[in-house]
Amino acid sequence: MDSTKRFSDRVEDYVKYRPGYPDAVVSTLGVEPWMVVADIGSGTGISTEPFLRRGNKVYAVEPNADMRAKAEELLGGYAGFVSVGGTAERTGLPDGSVDLIVAGQAFHWFDPVRTRSEWVRVSRPGARAALIWNERLMVMPFEAEYEELILKYAGDYKTINHKNITGEQVGRFFAPEDYVLYQFENGQDFDFEGLKGRLLSSSYIPKEGARYEEMMKALGELFGKYAEGGMVRVRYDTKMYVGRIK
Repeated sequence: MDSTKRFSDRVEDYVKYRPGYPDAVVSTLGVEPWMVVADIGSGTGISTEPFLRRGNKVYAVEPNADMRAKAEELLGGYAGFVSVGGTAERTGLPDGSVDLIVAGQAFHWFDPVRTRSEWVRVSRPGARAALIWNERLMVMPFEAEYEELILKYAGDYKTINHKNITGEQVGRFFAPEDYVLYQFENGQDFDFEGLKGRLLSSSYIPKEGARYEEMMKALGELFGKYAEGGMVRVRYDTKMYVGRIK
């Protein structure tokens, strides 16, 4: 599936059930209100809003029209919000227009060579880029069995998983500059409907048919096995790779 269209039927689940980012992400970046931010692959605006709350002007660059429309609905009240229909490789932004580029849960969809060239073009001298992922943990028994369920029912999960991005690949993207990796604790607590929504927010998960019914039955059994007080916790290691882009 075209990566720019994958999430068109997942927008509502994405908004409700995808994790946000720890406050430490923005504070670690040392963002000042005068900085212009470009959020590339901004989706429904989960990674955009923290910067808008700081008073920044943010170009939210998103190729998927449905996700972009949802971001406009949710964030249109912020004075600094600018919605842009573009891609990582062709943002549509002016030359030398941004101080910080962020990509939340998105860089693994990009062509790294073309993306770097484009980001250098739109960056001001000294601009940095932050590549951010919420990486779901698989340490506790529930976490490991949830991963097994995804592997069993997902379509191209193994192929498009952001965990396929290695430190070496990130290093090549930032070269000749170095990058710094920051890690933060993150998590979500779900009842069964929340866990179901979290699962269905992923583009590789079936939404109908026999395998969907079988998967929902398995998810219910997994939830019943591990829920405490009617809730389960999905934990993440939020990883942020930061380097100078220009």
